[in-house]
Amino acid sequence: MLANIGADIYKTWSEDQRRAEIGKLVEGHRAGLSLEILFKMASAIAGSPDSAREHLAALIPADERHKMVTREKGADQALAASFLM
Repeated sequence: MLANIGADIYKTWSEDQRRAEIGKLVEGHRAGLSLEILFKMASAIAGSPDSAREHLAALIPADERHKMVTREKGADQALAASFLM
């Protein structure tokens, strides 16, 4: 039950509100927040990984997304590529 509290709240948000909150997570990543947390939280806020990918693509320039992916290694790089490329 408690695991779904955030998801239930996020469902009531408009797309603009979701984009703004995911934008805050992107800024958090630029300040040191891990990619894993960025992806998990963005997916929860957006409602799905596919929607999170759309928001992230709109919020992060392509060259920055590419750098984010190439900095990672192995499974982390595959995860980053699945969200950012």
